[in-house]
Amino acid sequence: MNNFFGPLLSALIGYLLGCFATGLLVSKKAGVNIREKGSKSTGATNVSRILGIKKGLITFLGDFIKALLAVIIGTQIAGRDGALVAGLAAIIGHNWPLFFRFKGGKGISSSCAILLYLFPVPAIISFAAALIVIIISKYVSLGSLTILSVSAAIVLFTKPFFPDAVFCIVILLLGVIRHRSNLARLINGKENKFSIKPND
Repeated sequence: MNNFFGPLLSALIGYLLGCFATGLLVSKKAGVNIREKGSKSTGATNVSRILGIKKGLITFLGDFIKALLAVIIGTQIAGRDGALVAGLAAIIGHNWPLFFRFKGGKGISSSCAILLYLFPVPAIISFAAALIVIIISKYVSLGSLTILSVSAAIVLFTKPFFPDAVFCIVILLLGVIRHRSNLARLINGKENKFSIKPND
């Protein structure tokens, strides 16, 4: 497949897969419109808070799997370049889904899958760092940004700047954009600490 069409097709497939809103499906099945509850995000954290840890985990896995499928398909179509563009498009689709008025999640579950596929060692290190941050601070938003920032820093110093480090920096910036309200609350000391609904 030629150098233009392959990545373009990968990006299109990645975006469409990203648009699949697991949290919206899970919440509707439970009789709740998750976009009207809590942070109004369709992501796993908000689903966990509103509907319980079980449904939150289902949401996380669904968003993880769709992004993983995107990079695998992108790889098959156009190699590593296809995986990179498909992964980025999947995050964009998750954050701003065409079929749901461009109101989606924050892209962390999908980013985790993509980082683990493309940069397994930096990803595992960043996951461990994020877990420590969340346990100590109880702020999932801070842990989420830890994943993106630590992985970007490691890749920056261990991989080629383009396309690898640039890719990680871009998804970090997307994460910051989606977490800008969380960052404002963190700065002002008003961010909610993580808690989940005890019963599903």
